[in-house]
Amino acid sequence: MTEVSDREPPRRRVPGPARPVRPGNQRRPGPGARPARRPAPSRGPAPRTIRLGSPRPRLRMVSLALTLVMIAFVVRLLQVQAVDASTYAAKADKNRYVGHVLTAERGGITDRGGVALAISVDANDITADPTMFTRKQLKIDDGPEQAAALLAPILGQDQATLTEKLRTSNTQYVLLARRQTPQVWKQIKDLKTALTKKAESDGSTVNVLAGVFQDPSSKRVYPNGDLAAGILGWVNAEGKGGGGIEQQLNKELTGKDGKIRYAQSGGRLVPTAGSTETPAVAGSDVELTIDRDIQWAAQNAITEQVEKSGADRGYVMVQDTRTGEILAMANSPGFDPNDLSKASSAALGNAALQDAYEPGSTAKVMSMAAVLEENVATPETHVVVPNRLHRGDRLFQDDIDHPTWNLTLNGVLAKSSNIGTILAAGQLGKTQKQANEVLYSYMRKFGIGLPTGLGFPGETSGILAPAAKWSTSQQYTIPFGQGVSINAMQAASVYSTIANGGVRVEPTLVRGTKGPDGRFTPAPRPKKTRVVSEKTAKTLAQMLESVVDDEEGTGAKARIPGYRVAGKTGTANRVDPATGKYHGYTSSFAGFAPADNPRITVYCAIQNATQGSYFGGQICGPIYKQVMEFALKTLQVPPTGAGAAHLPVTFTP
Repeated sequence: MTEVSDREPPRRRVPGPARPVRPGNQRRPGPGARPARRPAPSRGPAPRTIRLGSPRPRLRMVSLALTLVMIAFVVRLLQVQAVDASTYAAKADKNRYVGHVLTAERGGITDRGGVALAISVDANDITADPTMFTRKQLKIDDGPEQAAALLAPILGQDQATLTEKLRTSNTQYVLLARRQTPQVWKQIKDLKTALTKKAESDGSTVNVLAGVFQDPSSKRVYPNGDLAAGILGWVNAEGKGGGGIEQQLNKELTGKDGKIRYAQSGGRLVPTAGSTETPAVAGSDVELTIDRDIQWAAQNAITEQVEKSGADRGYVMVQDTRTGEILAMANSPGFDPNDLSKASSAALGNAALQDAYEPGSTAKVMSMAAVLEENVATPETHVVVPNRLHRGDRLFQDDIDHPTWNLTLNGVLAKSSNIGTILAAGQLGKTQKQANEVLYSYMRKFGIGLPTGLGFPGETSGILAPAAKWSTSQQYTIPFGQGVSINAMQAASVYSTIANGGVRVEPTLVRGTKGPDGRFTPAPRPKKTRVVSEKTAKTLAQMLESVVDDEEGTGAKARIPGYRVAGKTGTANRVDPATGKYHGYTSSFAGFAPADNPRITVYCAIQNATQGSYFGGQICGPIYKQVMEFALKTLQVPPTGAGAAHLPVTFTP
């Protein structure tokens, strides 16, 4: 059975006409209100739907790009840190680290008694870092010019040259000036300090000298000025010997330079970065054979005589006859190695070893030595000397006109007769050619035409042609000292050989060296050569006494009270170096004392005296006496007290 409800069925709600909705009058649904129904879609064409693209492809592209960049960075990093690490490290070190040479201290030079003749004192090399003068560093364009203007008067250099150095590119080191005194660096340092303070105070000034520095160095000083300058030489701007012993023994004196390498920043040392250093080894000290006091006496005497005679130059040699050691080697004019800017080019060097000249009559002793040694004559042998002698293509004469002289061989030497010497030397062989060969052999034994053995820079060996090449005139001029050239050392060595009993001792100028360890190393012993017998040497010494002691001798001005003196005068025609022709004279005197127990040889020569006498006995004899007296006293050589031989000078026909 169906139950019938007594409720009324619900009424269907019929929608009324739509009302327009006004802005502002639209009601907001209250709480609990039902949402409004969406209007039924119209049955027209469906609207077009816009969809966003997927971001994944874009993200993949960005990721790929970032990955490639990272890979490039990693590859470059591996290349820098692994493959090219050493190369870049080297470049970094090159820019960061600075290396300098540590100059070794140059050894000193002393005389035989240890008196300093050449020393090295503290000095500074003035340097600069060009990178600190750029516009980037100083913020100005003319930094190098300003710095050069300040430095030029202090360093005594050209401003433009300094500017060019300060503008040098691709380097952090340039040398502005070598071996400046501490006072010079103090001037620069004070100026740098003043500029720094001014820059800090006003903020607008730049310190244009901030890139200027100093490297410790040394400077060569010669305490005695021009004394022995010809022997010592000098040191050039590069620190090397430029002449004399400084050049000859440069290696021993220089030592061995060291090195230092340190990190720097802005031209400043970085203390914490560490450094490497190889210390320098100082050079050896050199002890010479010369005596400073005797050198002074010789140099003073020759300088005064050269000025008095108006001569071109002169030299004095003093030698120990027993050892061959040179006690003095003086030249005039000389020079001061402390200031070469004032030195004459003609005075530089050592003329006593570098000048080659015809010795004249002082060379006659070699002819006499050959005659005595060959036993063709004795000191008493009679020699008739005419006023003129015709030989070959020439007519020979003595220095003065005279009647026929009746001389002994001793008299020929005492009166310095050219004609008598020609006649005596002619007895050395059955023919003139044979006589020439014999004389040539003796002259070579005496060291003529050969190096002295000193090994001195620029030393001349002289000129002695082989006998077979002697010209017609040379056959007769060489016996009395013309037509042959020597230096002053060779001339002195001839007389030392006679004084030493006929044994030639090779001359020496260096006694030895003292290394940095203080150990003294003596020089090698000199070579010895017998030239003539002891008997011949003794006879020659007696004959040479006649030159000084006999009233008819030419060397009376060389007499020394209390001592027996042996010597020989010389006056030779001089070849002018400028024209190559004979002009003027070479005046000389050579000898030794005491004559009976020789100890010292002195040789003097003056070139082209133009005032007063030009005869060797007159202008060189007094110098010989002055220097010999001083040397004998200095070395405390006592007189022997024995009487002279007084050999005859003339004979009665």
